[in-house]
Amino acid sequence: MALVLYNTLNRKKERFEPIDPDHVRMYVCGPTVYDFAHLGNARSVVIFDVLYRILKRHYGRVTYVRNITDIDDKIINAAKEAGEPIDQLTRRFTRVFHDDMAALGMLEPDAEPKASEHIDQMIAMIETLVAKGHAYVAEGHVLFSVSSMPDYGRLSNRNREEMIAGARVEVAPYKKDPADFVLWKPSADDQPGWDSPWGRGRPGWHLECSAMSEAHLGLPFDIHGGGQDLIFPHHENEMAQSVSAHDGAEFVRYWVHNGYLTVEGEKMAKSLGNYYTAHELLEAHPGEAIRFYMLKTQYRQPLDFTLEGLRQARHDLDRLYTALRQAAGVDVEPAGQVPERFMTALDEDLNTPLAISRLHELAVDLNKARRRRDKARLKGALLAGGEVLGLLGQDPEAWFKGPATGAAIDEAEIAEMVTARSTARADGDFVKADQIRHDLRIKYKIILEDRPDGTTDWRRAG
Repeated sequence: MALVLYNTLNRKKERFEPIDPDHVRMYVCGPTVYDFAHLGNARSVVIFDVLYRILKRHYGRVTYVRNITDIDDKIINAAKEAGEPIDQLTRRFTRVFHDDMAALGMLEPDAEPKASEHIDQMIAMIETLVAKGHAYVAEGHVLFSVSSMPDYGRLSNRNREEMIAGARVEVAPYKKDPADFVLWKPSADDQPGWDSPWGRGRPGWHLECSAMSEAHLGLPFDIHGGGQDLIFPHHENEMAQSVSAHDGAEFVRYWVHNGYLTVEGEKMAKSLGNYYTAHELLEAHPGEAIRFYMLKTQYRQPLDFTLEGLRQARHDLDRLYTALRQAAGVDVEPAGQVPERFMTALDEDLNTPLAISRLHELAVDLNKARRRRDKARLKGALLAGGEVLGLLGQDPEAWFKGPATGAAIDEAEIAEMVTARSTARADGDFVKADQIRHDLRIKYKIILEDRPDGTTDWRRAG
């Protein structure tokens, strides 16, 4: 089955047909590095990481570009508030972003351009837009003239009044039209800036992605991704700039956007006390559980985050890892066969909930299998399917006996308590045996797994 994606530009699902079948190219808007990535940011990275994995299954060569925005007014304000040099702040949060995304199981993109390293390309694009009548200079600013593009608003499907309201446009006397947006702005002495034909200044945010995507992927390219919140004004303005700079030529074939994330039914906001960052959650929860939770909802649907939902996601993963643990002695081929039913689910607009249900079916079959060759086949299929989703890459023992979330206790101490409990049970002292089990569960968050032949294993609770 061919890959099908919902194309925001045409507002329908479409069969994915790459511009060049020998080289698929995808650009996704990356972080603005002035703070920790919040859960909404992380969801977008998880979704497009899965899409990247799927594309690599279907095509021989895939280039995935995810940028770093290190020039932005939010960065300037954050550095001033922290009393920290801008380059130091952006390096610090870029490093944290990389660490957090690695903990969530992301593959590295093929290129990760920084805005600050593409100023020449940005200036060149602005010069082209001015020369072609799509931009004008006013009081040290260069602005894109939206009236020069007849179908401006096509991507977001908004009328003029909605676009002006949605963009929260800056009211400025030098604008010819309230909807015009900044391509270049002047910089004060204490702000980062670069020399340009219009004076010392810095680029607008929308322009940065237009220049970086073209520099690394050429035009047109196949997929441009990001969250729904970027459709307008960011992606609308990107398309306007890039199409206008190239005389109406195609910019992107497929625009793909993931849905919003809420917390306990409300919009996530620091003022509401329901604001979660990936960094914060990773201190208390396995990255794989967070990733799994996000994939339980189809990417275009809104995701309502709850801590109880995250705990349930870990329990769901426990069941998959339990099947792998019970088949620990079974060898499989290095590259297992991904089940067709599993890939069919993902090819239908990234239906990750259905794909996850297929993994659970494989786990059930693996638990029931008796012949070694059946176990090897099912285990390989489970691992291969998990790999496409960025899951089940750990050794089962590492998963169950990973970092503690209760009071500190090492594996040797756990083994001593398990032995003491087994001795108590053998001696008929069930009160003592139950107390040890209770202490392990309540105090240390350790769950014992009893079988007819005794306590053979344990795992940390979620």
